[in-house]
Amino acid sequence: MSRSNEQKWPIPESVNEIENYMKQRVGLGVSFDFGVRKLKILKKDVHIYYVNGLCDSLFIIQLIEELVEINDHEKLSTDLFKIVENRLVNQSVEQVNTLDLIVDKVLSGLIAVVMEGQNTAFVIDVRSYPGRAPQEPDTEKVVRGSRDGFVENIILNTALTRRRIRDERLRFEMLKVGERSKSDVALGYLEDVADPDLLNIIRKEIKAIKTDGIPMADKTIEEFILKQGWNPFPLVRYTERADIAATHILEGHVVIYVDTSPSVIIAPTTYFHHLQHAEEFRESPAMGTFLRWTRFLGVLTSILLLPLWMLFVLEPSLLPEKLSFIGPNEQTNIPIIVQIFLADFGIEFLRLAAIHTPTPLSTAMGLIASILIGQIAISVGLFVPEVILYVAVSGIGTFTTPSYELSVANKIGRLTLLILVSLFHLPGFVIGATVFFLFIVKIRALNTPYLWPFLPFEPKGFLQIIVRRAIPGSILRPSIVHPRNRYRQPPKANEK
Repeated sequence: MSRSNEQKWPIPESVNEIENYMKQRVGLGVSFDFGVRKLKILKKDVHIYYVNGLCDSLFIIQLIEELVEINDHEKLSTDLFKIVENRLVNQSVEQVNTLDLIVDKVLSGLIAVVMEGQNTAFVIDVRSYPGRAPQEPDTEKVVRGSRDGFVENIILNTALTRRRIRDERLRFEMLKVGERSKSDVALGYLEDVADPDLLNIIRKEIKAIKTDGIPMADKTIEEFILKQGWNPFPLVRYTERADIAATHILEGHVVIYVDTSPSVIIAPTTYFHHLQHAEEFRESPAMGTFLRWTRFLGVLTSILLLPLWMLFVLEPSLLPEKLSFIGPNEQTNIPIIVQIFLADFGIEFLRLAAIHTPTPLSTAMGLIASILIGQIAISVGLFVPEVILYVAVSGIGTFTTPSYELSVANKIGRLTLLILVSLFHLPGFVIGATVFFLFIVKIRALNTPYLWPFLPFEPKGFLQIIVRRAIPGSILRPSIVHPRNRYRQPPKANEK
């Protein structure tokens, strides 16, 4: 039976037919967690369908108590449908008219109440998803700031956002994705600020997703929406912090929430969005600007330091006399480019090992790797000390990048530049850096130039990228999101 035909099936008046449908189609009696509670109310059969583990048992017991008491206080001539509706003591009660909707709701954690002789059922929201409490994300820690990060529950995530934006124009538009998973996906935006064209594009792309399920949650949604292919640079920004998501919603961005994911997608974004961090906005403008410049320097170091050093090693004549000390002072049998790649991949091995190593053992693993392996590798002549130094500095620059995805993309660009420099020396560096820059310039994420406001150049936007301005001075929303309401604060008379 096709899904389209199934959706047209009305609810039969016989509860036995509904039970048979649940046995044949949903696995009632086979799946231990899918159950039914049968009641007799005013001499009519009433069945309650639920999924253990997704519902709050206390709420269900309270509802059953209310329904059972109907036998003690009502007459047989009473309209059972109306009296049951009034006895469902819950803030979220909905009427449905098809079997498919009943199944969708129950498998989402709601309970369904069906009654003999009725073609309409009640679904009650008593969801209690297993999960953890909000806590500070490990990848976006701040010295001063909120500690409540997103979790795997979409209801809690939208609630954390609404707590920060108590505006009647804040919208959380719910969509379903996945023929089998039927995962909840919500679009968060301000109705009077967000660009309608951007909303239509995102909404259209999500509705067009045809797949069994999205177990990888927001990453799967990103791949369907953006069709990124082999481009390593992130086209959307991920965050697990509710304050960052709320800030971008207020700017006019659209935030995509996916159930079971502790991170949300911010769209559209540029290269510079991936270089922002909440710490900058928790400090004074001067200190925030200093942190931002330090981070920019770290990112440039992670991309250009090793290729430049390699170029000076191969072409010492390019160095001024006062910098002639740059370059390896020792000779080894292993080419410098091979040493750099071995050391660079060694740092990547350490990063992956740290992720997969239990926390109590990660410190010991780091000590072994950094002290023993590094020192012994230099002692036996596998590496020259300068290689370890510059690779380490470049690696630290990689870790200063707030976005993990961007740091990996920059590393791929760095390794590509290293190969070109080792093969073609100065022309390789110049041509490689130019192609690398043009490649980034060409990228567009949801019709958004990736290097805005640098290219195309916009002075006010570029100034806000370079300098962390005080909030009272940030009057306008970024033009790149095409906000319907440009002003974040009431404009002054001379600015209208």
